[in-house]
Amino acid sequence: MNKNPFKIIFLDIGGVLLTNGWGHESRQNAAKEFGFDFAEMEALHNFIFNVYEIGRITLDEYLDIVVFNKSRVFTREDFKAYMYSRSMELPGMLSWLKEFKKANNQIKIVSINNEGKELNEYRVKKFQLHNCFDAFISSCEVSMRKPDPGIFRLALGVVQAAADECIYFDDRIYLVDAARRLGIRGYHHQEFESSKAIIEGLM
Repeated sequence: MNKNPFKIIFLDIGGVLLTNGWGHESRQNAAKEFGFDFAEMEALHNFIFNVYEIGRITLDEYLDIVVFNKSRVFTREDFKAYMYSRSMELPGMLSWLKEFKKANNQIKIVSINNEGKELNEYRVKKFQLHNCFDAFISSCEVSMRKPDPGIFRLALGVVQAAADECIYFDDRIYLVDAARRLGIRGYHHQEFESSKAIIEGLM
């Protein structure tokens, strides 16, 4: 793989910097916490979530289909607060990346992430992601989701860089492979220290 210096770091957010805020485990825990059938909710989630992530429906419309399709003993606002609370910083990577950005401001850092609009906006604000990212290529804003090659091509167009001038980190190897197929230098993020070592080794 190309070991030349890079100009752009592309990063996933969930599973790399933050937890996957509304991932499978969070949905399972929500079903237990609020006392409803997980399997029923999961089937509806799988039916509609991609539509939410590409910005075609709002979070409230998603919840109308997945959770509030029947009378509940809990409120919508309590449930949404629980969803937001599932977003937590993972150890090491985000705080290091903010310091790296300060010291290397000639390198552009851009997110490529699948996220619904309300959750995306919450996470950007809550964790002050503007302090490390120069731009956000979010599925909810561009109406494309990884592994669609179009979202990676759009990111390359935004930064105006050749694919081999960019590196990309994702916790899901099949998404790393999707980036590699376009010539982007993809790396499988497994934990903070190994990804930090890769970035520093390429400097």
